[in-house]
Amino acid sequence: MNGQLEVVVLAAGKGTRMCSDKPKVLHHLAGKSFLAHVLDRAKPLDATATHIVVGHGAELVQSEVADYQARFAIQSEQLGTGHAVTQVLDDLQDESVVLILYGDVPLIKTSTLSELIALVESNTMALLTVDMMSPKGYGRILRDTDNNVVAIVEEKDATDEQKCITEVNTGVMAVRATDLKRWLPALSNSNAQGEYYLTDIIAMAAGDNIAVHTTQPANEYDVLGINNRVQQAQVERFYQQELAGQLMDAGVTLMDPARLDCRGRVTAGRDCFIDINCVFEGHVELGNNVSIGANCVIKNSKIADNTDIKPFTMMDGAELDTQCTVGPFARLREGTRLSTKAKIGNFVETKKAIVGVGSKINHLSYVGDAVLGAGVNVGAGTITCNYDGANKHQTTIEDGAFIGSNSALVAPVVIGSGTTVAAGSTITRNVESNNLVMARSKQKSISGWVRPVKKPS
Repeated sequence: MNGQLEVVVLAAGKGTRMCSDKPKVLHHLAGKSFLAHVLDRAKPLDATATHIVVGHGAELVQSEVADYQARFAIQSEQLGTGHAVTQVLDDLQDESVVLILYGDVPLIKTSTLSELIALVESNTMALLTVDMMSPKGYGRILRDTDNNVVAIVEEKDATDEQKCITEVNTGVMAVRATDLKRWLPALSNSNAQGEYYLTDIIAMAAGDNIAVHTTQPANEYDVLGINNRVQQAQVERFYQQELAGQLMDAGVTLMDPARLDCRGRVTAGRDCFIDINCVFEGHVELGNNVSIGANCVIKNSKIADNTDIKPFTMMDGAELDTQCTVGPFARLREGTRLSTKAKIGNFVETKKAIVGVGSKINHLSYVGDAVLGAGVNVGAGTITCNYDGANKHQTTIEDGAFIGSNSALVAPVVIGSGTTVAAGSTITRNVESNNLVMARSKQKSISGWVRPVKKPS
């Protein structure tokens, strides 16, 4: 490639076939918008500038990808792809090579784009094509007897013979800015669609003796544009299969690769096991020999070696040390930190809870804004009353304390080391170490009491 690189992403379309009020490029694939996928895949190319052409829902699109520091151009009327690229012409540097991408083609690989860009020289441009078994709806690549690309014909303008061509246009191309600035103003909309086709510059290149070099992606799905919900689901499943394959290559056992959803980034050590219907969101790190039971949802969490996550566990923003056990039916909310050999059982919810080495919260409890020392045992039905209606307060349970079932610890409160809280107690004041503490009303029985009955209507 001669010159610096600028990227242009076309993202102005409404996406009528999505039947949605949301701009098409903001619909999600694996938990991230189509457009964000495209921008992430272009980022390693180190372009000097990225231009996004927006139209329908422009403000929403700009807001959603504001972190990418792209430049935006408005296409107020959708008059075709050639018209869209024209909106950024004045912002392109003459010495640049321009890579043109589409905001609804989320799976295009960075390596493919690098290969494409490398084909651009002073007298060449580059076009990404693909061979399709069923090319209906795509522009066909026309070649001369020497196999040189001479034009692209859109399907609505193609003859029956041309429609039999299986090599089709993906729309992705790399071309020198000086050539774009010469060709785009000369485009015509005299075609079946009444639009300014970007693809018409291929014939212009041939007329100017600019050779059109082509390359192809490894897979058809890499360049599949998403136009409706069915295609969205198809691309989602293909992408999930790719991610599942990467996990298995890293040494993870998947009970069924078709029933896994990664909506972010998952890294895993050796000999991990993931059962069916698990969903991973954000950034999830699994150590060695981690077991994830069926139907778990794990988001932005770190799980260390030899930890067992049982079925139907939900986890968001948690960090687990080695040899922990969690679940089934547990919920670990943001700020939960489990030390080695800690155990969280069924129907337990934690939030901003630091749980010490070997401590247990086995069932039916809520522990929030709490610090538990080592060897603590929390009985069933225990809650930390951390919220007074306005502010959150902390509960501290020191090493070796035993909290009896159905206890309420009203924060702020400290339970001293080695202390036992009797079942059914409501603790409102700090308790010294090695005590037995109980705080419950005296049991009372009334003999001869008659249960009320409904009056006849």
